Amino acid sequence: MPAEGVHYASGVNALVADGAAPDLTGVPDGWTATRVYTGTWDSSAGAVAVYGSDRVDDGEALLGAGVADQLDVATGDRIDVAGTELTVTVGGEGSVVAVPAATGQEVAGQQGWWTLVPPAADAGRNDLGALLSEATGLRATTNPAVTPDPQGGGLVYDTVGGSGAATFTQEYSALFAGQITGSALGLISVVGLVLGFVIAVSSFLAAVQERRREFGIMSSIGLADEVLYFFLVESALVFAAAYLLGITLAGVAVALVVPGIATQVAWLQAAGTVAAYLPAMAIVGALVPVHRLLQQRPVQLLADAS
Repeated sequence: MPAEGVHYASGVNALVADGAAPDLTGVPDGWTATRVYTGTWDSSAGAVAVYGSDRVDDGEALLGAGVADQLDVATGDRIDVAGTELTVTVGGEGSVVAVPAATGQEVAGQQGWWTLVPPAADAGRNDLGALLSEATGLRATTNPAVTPDPQGGGLVYDTVGGSGAATFTQEYSALFAGQITGSALGLISVVGLVLGFVIAVSSFLAAVQERRREFGIMSSIGLADEVLYFFLVESALVFAAAYLLGITLAGVAVALVVPGIATQVAWLQAAGTVAAYLPAMAIVGALVPVHRLLQQRPVQLLADAS
């Protein structure tokens, strides 16, 4: 990575370098080093991310399905990128236009990074970052939260090494999710979740109080356990229906407002997080109030309800 670092450009849904790739010397034998030029291209259909490298043959442009839909092109079509006519090949779900190095340099200038791939014999090693750091003199890390030092040259991000339980990709996803959670959108979501919890619990507490006479009658004829069981089943059905409706509407809202983060994996992660609150809601809003209510004498319940 360049000394200036990189950033996630939400407008094009891709990582873009903030400076020129560092000078790279001393690459170990057998390693493949590819310089990637990254930038944004202002097309007639809006800004898109462009990655240029020698991995793309001259005269070709490799597009993900998302950016192909944005540019309204298909495999075999021709597009003009920074004055260069390229033949389109669509594949994958990415949002990047991959072009030859010369075209990428026309779009991005010198901004970019190096991608290094170890030989097959070194695949699976956990010390690749340290090995490359020793050979090139650049600092290496497996932590995506670490940023380059503007005064200390570039930084090697080891995306396959490390001894932790989480991979580089998982740590980066967690870091990005944390930034979203800490943003205004994330704070609004947290406030909405807390308010939903309070409203749900308040509604069930009110429902328990309104049915004191019903509970008193059933308890007086020896159906106290059945009262608890029926109310818990009813509460579970209501909670489940509200949960399914809520995560569906939330998923639709996020897909319409911020489609860049509306992936199926992100939706499942959010749904799982919210599901963790359901047992607490059931205990606080249904089990505890009804259990405490049924500890009273049936006569007292009927008297209080009259």
